[in-house]
Amino acid sequence: MFEMILIPLITLLVLFVYCISALNIIPEYERGVIFRLGHLLPRAKGPGVVFAFWPVDRIVRVSLRTVTLDVPPQDIITRDNVTVSVNAVVYFRVLDPRLAIVEVENYLYATSQLAQTTLRSVLGEVELDSLLSEREQLNERLQDILDRQTDRWGIKVSLVEIKGVDLPQEMRRAMSRQAEAEREKRAKIIHADGEFQAAAKLVSAANAIATEPVAIQLRYLQTLTEIGVEQNTTVVFPIPIQMLEGLSSLMGKEKVALPVSHPPEPVPVSRNENQLLR
Repeated sequence: MFEMILIPLITLLVLFVYCISALNIIPEYERGVIFRLGHLLPRAKGPGVVFAFWPVDRIVRVSLRTVTLDVPPQDIITRDNVTVSVNAVVYFRVLDPRLAIVEVENYLYATSQLAQTTLRSVLGEVELDSLLSEREQLNERLQDILDRQTDRWGIKVSLVEIKGVDLPQEMRRAMSRQAEAEREKRAKIIHADGEFQAAAKLVSAANAIATEPVAIQLRYLQTLTEIGVEQNTTVVFPIPIQMLEGLSSLMGKEKVALPVSHPPEPVPVSRNENQLLR
């Protein structure tokens, strides 16, 4: 009698444990891809409670959240033959769990390898200046290529960002010298433009003063006021330029003629006196 009751209880217990093991709770951010007798079911299961009866069914969980993939540094030779090391980051998510499981063995590894090769091929076609100044266009180009390549895997690449570009030390020094020369050029241009504007203002001021002679006297008084504020012992007497010009013209008219000295004339000597001298 006891054995007749024990066998059904054990059977019920085994069935209960089997049903509990077949019970799968799929969260909101996951989907379950079920293979029944090796065949893929037409729809992914979840979220919620999903039954997968082993060994008839096999369930594979796929996350639908955005994955952040860090692309390791890649040694790239640019179009102008400069070797740089570039790393990037890729943001993607699974849109179709069935394709992500059936079409590729490991979609994470496949996407990582595709991102590395695409990064090397795309950046190898541009020059160093474009790589440093046109990152937005390069990011969009990389994102478009990766999105088209991974579309057959049920993956959507939403964003690609170039994180950093490591240059050789020689190239860094050359770029520093170039930037310094560019800054010096801009400084000289600004200084020359300032000198030109100052000269134009001085010409305008000179023309204004020339029309009103009293203005130069007012300028003299203003200069004396500015000097007196600094508490120094220097005394400045302004002399009009016209007075100096008058003195110079007056001194030029009173030139003194100096006597010109002539060499002495030779004295004639007779023949007899010459013989006596000998």
